[in-house]
Amino acid sequence: MLSLKSRFELLEADLLAEPPRFIMTRELPFAILRYDPKHPDEDEWKVRQEIGLLATRMANQLGRRVECVSLAELLWQSIEESEGLEALITLEKEHGFEAAERQLNRYLSDRDFRPLRDLVLERARSLPPDTAVLFLIHATAFAPAAYRVSSLLEQLSGLLRIPTVLFYPGTWNGTLNYMGLRTDDQVLGSYRVKIYGRDS
Repeated sequence: MLSLKSRFELLEADLLAEPPRFIMTRELPFAILRYDPKHPDEDEWKVRQEIGLLATRMANQLGRRVECVSLAELLWQSIEESEGLEALITLEKEHGFEAAERQLNRYLSDRDFRPLRDLVLERARSLPPDTAVLFLIHATAFAPAAYRVSSLLEQLSGLLRIPTVLFYPGTWNGTLNYMGLRTDDQVLGSYRVKIYGRDS
């Protein structure tokens, strides 16, 4: 398995190309950097530090603006702009955690609420597509099963033109396994995005 440092080096080399080498089509300007937050050398804080350093190097070497979008912040925004936290707390008290988690999934997925896809697009709208890179971070916020993180890229397909990297917390066993808790069988149908950390 490639070390976390090696994965970041490969990603950086691809980001330095114009356009970034991981982009296979204009409809899919995405990549995934997988890390295992349960591994002592890949914990969340170390990954956040590496992301910050990479963003700084991108700005210095290419003049690219790197926008780090916290998926955790967008989760809370979705809750507040859907029915509010109190409604979710009440639902959990009356019907249990799983019911509240299902409702949270609706907030993040259903167009009648504030889906994550729309929130990401809103954050990206002000960025210059030719000189910006989007980093989607803090995906651990959806554990254990509030949202299937890998589905976000599928939902953004054809809508987002900015090179985008999803920092994915999980393991690899022939497929992505979010937080080592569940299998995410498909990413854009057939792994048509580059995954750093797919090797075994």
